[in-house]
Amino acid sequence: MGDLLRRSGFQGIGTWFNKQVVDPFVEIINRGAEPRELAFSAALGLTLGVFPVVGMTFFLCVLAITMFGSFINAPTVMLANFVATPIELSLIIVFLRFGEFLTGGDHFPLTTDALKKVLTGKASKEILLSIVHALLGWMVMAPFILGLLYIVLVPCFTMLVRKFSSSVPSPRGDDEPSYTEVMLKVRDA
Repeated sequence: MGDLLRRSGFQGIGTWFNKQVVDPFVEIINRGAEPRELAFSAALGLTLGVFPVVGMTFFLCVLAITMFGSFINAPTVMLANFVATPIELSLIIVFLRFGEFLTGGDHFPLTTDALKKVLTGKASKEILLSIVHALLGWMVMAPFILGLLYIVLVPCFTMLVRKFSSSVPSPRGDDEPSYTEVMLKVRDA
């Protein structure tokens, strides 16, 4: 199987995916983030990552990281944004059609003639209207996407944190005093 992957060129994709996605993700988990924080950060990164205007998702994620500050895990938001890029490209038409449905507007034709109009600059009004429809579709769906992703990701991250976390729980119970506490009591006595 490995030989088939090597000959087809897909082995490089697996290596690239491990290096660019899996390894950073395991590093994030090893740093001790909470599962709910990771779930919200990933859900936010994915939701912003499918924003229907290509090239704007990075800036939206930076804005969200700035606004939420310590409530989210910034590397997780950016990694989820990176992972969402192919999904973004596939959902643009979904958001466009949903926005057209919400407004009752005409369908933007996705034909070669429409592409020619776009390239020659003769479809500027239609393009602007289609962008507005796609944005409206995303704005209405984004809270549902964020909520659903958060609900699904909390148990996933809880399991992953337990499995991959490098922090070892302390063998002493919570009710037992630490060495430092004992030494302070001895010194004060």
